[in-house]
Amino acid sequence: MILLSQIGFITPASKRFVSQNKRLLLPLFLLVCLAVPSLREITITALSDAFFQVSVFVAATLLIYYYAIEHLPQLELSYLSAKSPVLEIFFAAVLGALPGCGGAIIVVTQFTKGQASFGAIVAVLTATMGDAAFLLLATRPTEGLTIMAIGLVVGTLCGVIVNALHAKDFLRPTKQEQKHQVKVLPTSIIKISKPVWMFAIIPSLIIAFLIAFNVDFDQFGKYTGTSISIFGAAMALFTVTIWAYSSKGESYKEVTSEDDECNPPSKIIKVLQDTHFV
Repeated sequence: MILLSQIGFITPASKRFVSQNKRLLLPLFLLVCLAVPSLREITITALSDAFFQVSVFVAATLLIYYYAIEHLPQLELSYLSAKSPVLEIFFAAVLGALPGCGGAIIVVTQFTKGQASFGAIVAVLTATMGDAAFLLLATRPTEGLTIMAIGLVVGTLCGVIVNALHAKDFLRPTKQEQKHQVKVLPTSIIKISKPVWMFAIIPSLIIAFLIAFNVDFDQFGKYTGTSISIFGAAMALFTVTIWAYSSKGESYKEVTSEDDECNPPSKIIKVLQDTHFV
């Protein structure tokens, strides 16, 4: 690095560009993997699975939740906690019991904002089965519903016990720590992804549910499965690239953390921010 700098290959401008665009290393790495023939197939499969089996369900769940609490603020975890701590824990466990990981992401996000207790985190993570719930419901529905009910009960009990042993803000960053966090308002680049998501979300959800229920796409045509994988990989690469451009990545928080809410607030933009981060 020192030698390259001395002979002019690395200029102060290039150093500054790299320093301010650390996030771009991730999409760049993915592009390199796609360019290598021996890695291309496994990279496309991994990206497609990440989009259809995680990102799509996260976006749909967050969108439903944000619109629900707008019309029914009683569903907010902070409201439920003020009314009844046990009710907050139970609702968090219900969100976790839902198929997919969207419910868990909602509760974790609310915890970092100070809207949910630590017991709610324990409840949702105990109750969730993630995407495995889809496969279990598709193959053994009775056993799947039984396990989901057990997870709901166990998650609720664990959350109540944890809140009895620890303060609600246990392990949450203090106000002083939050005060020193860098504020990022990446609205312009996120808005570019909005029409893409509006076009892709419905067909992507249909494909995601078919994948979750183990449907063989080759029965619809010879190249159907391949086309779907390429589409999913392209969308995954798109979301990662948008996330990479959302901030300069000059601090640890900007590189690793989700972005702060835009100004003025927008449910769609917030859903996209959280989905891209996940």
